[in-house]
Amino acid sequence: MTSNTNLPPSPDLLYGQLYFDIQLAHVFSDTKTFVDSVPAVPPSEIVALYEQEKILPNFNLVAFVKKHFHLPSFPASTYTSDPTISPKDHINKLWDILCRPADTLTEGSSRIPLPFPYIVPGGRFREIFYWDSYFTMLGLILVPERMHIVRGMIDNFAYMIDQFGFILTGNRTYYLSRSQPPFFAEMIQLLADADHTENIKQRYLPQLIKEYEWWMMNSDQLTDEQPVKSHVVRLPDGTILNRYWDPLTTPRPESYPQEEGLRQKAQHNGISTEKFYQHNRAVCESGWDFSSRWLIDTKRVETNHATDIIPVDLNCLLYSLENLLASTYSQKGDWKSSKKFEELAENRKNAIQNFHWNNETQFFMDYDWTRNRSTPAITLAGVYPLFFKLATLEQAAHIHEHLRKSFLQSGGLVTTLERTGEQWDWPNGWAPLQWIAYQGLKNYGFNELAAE
Repeated sequence: MTSNTNLPPSPDLLYGQLYFDIQLAHVFSDTKTFVDSVPAVPPSEIVALYEQEKILPNFNLVAFVKKHFHLPSFPASTYTSDPTISPKDHINKLWDILCRPADTLTEGSSRIPLPFPYIVPGGRFREIFYWDSYFTMLGLILVPERMHIVRGMIDNFAYMIDQFGFILTGNRTYYLSRSQPPFFAEMIQLLADADHTENIKQRYLPQLIKEYEWWMMNSDQLTDEQPVKSHVVRLPDGTILNRYWDPLTTPRPESYPQEEGLRQKAQHNGISTEKFYQHNRAVCESGWDFSSRWLIDTKRVETNHATDIIPVDLNCLLYSLENLLASTYSQKGDWKSSKKFEELAENRKNAIQNFHWNNETQFFMDYDWTRNRSTPAITLAGVYPLFFKLATLEQAAHIHEHLRKSFLQSGGLVTTLERTGEQWDWPNGWAPLQWIAYQGLKNYGFNELAAE
């Protein structure tokens, strides 16, 4: 899964039983803490010491971990906001706190070193994250002296594509099997619009193509008998669309104890262990972890069936990537390739209309390819076709009404209309989706609601 042989395996494979014992003993309140820790001596030595010492009568697992691992720090933990400064100055101060220098390779660390500085989300998230970074760049690019960070982050993602064939969720070894919503094309377009000194799109064309090929891998192997493989799904009319998917059928190393409990519930309800873990990983690739959007039964998170779902937002993003590839090949004078991607984009646009628009709800919905129908969840993912100008004026008007009547609350737009207690459900609103909705509404002239 990786061409970089210098990287260690993910912590569950690196430490074996020690990893499982630490996570199940709840040595740390946050299960991400251990997988982000760095060994004080080579991992093989720690594993050997553990096998020797764990049978001793006075063995203490917590003391053992603290002795043999450097725990992750929180560089921003001492930061306090200054209420006397403007919001603009406050945000400008945060960039320096959230910026991390280029990495160095550390033996046994789960961190994948990146060659350029980057912005992290903060708190327990001490690594770059793929789709979050686009929205970070929207702010950074407005400040000329921060432009180099935008370039560096894009170059880090290009580096990932060159090294691994795709952009990982984040620069951790435990993310080596999955990506996130593919915003790389939007990042390239953002930089191209801001910097006219070079042909940005042509510069990153090799990486744009590689990312597209990764998402479309195995599409040429789909048949009526095998309509789905990897991230691609062939629908009954021959249309090919995409889903979120992870090849691994094991628990995520950063969330093992939580997933073990849910796995047992899923198994009790007839869902195989392998399917449960794969659905779970697919949700995490979507960035919407977790949400009623993916559930058969909105009251039971273990009924997640994400790999059965063709998400509307993912296919809008890939439509945009196809469009960017078409325009970039046109710039180069490669008319054959440009025409190819124009047709692919047009086909996907038609498919989004045919499979994601629901005439009953008058909303863009996800599509369940196993049941050949829309999923029941009405979510803010339905605004992506407005952001990418895929909706008709009539469709946009219907969505505008849905947002105004059902989604708009005093603090912004809620993510879904379901109250489940999950992060990506009512009453929570998420900044990336606020921006997508805001721009989508403005694209169709609904400036008043956008301003609200």
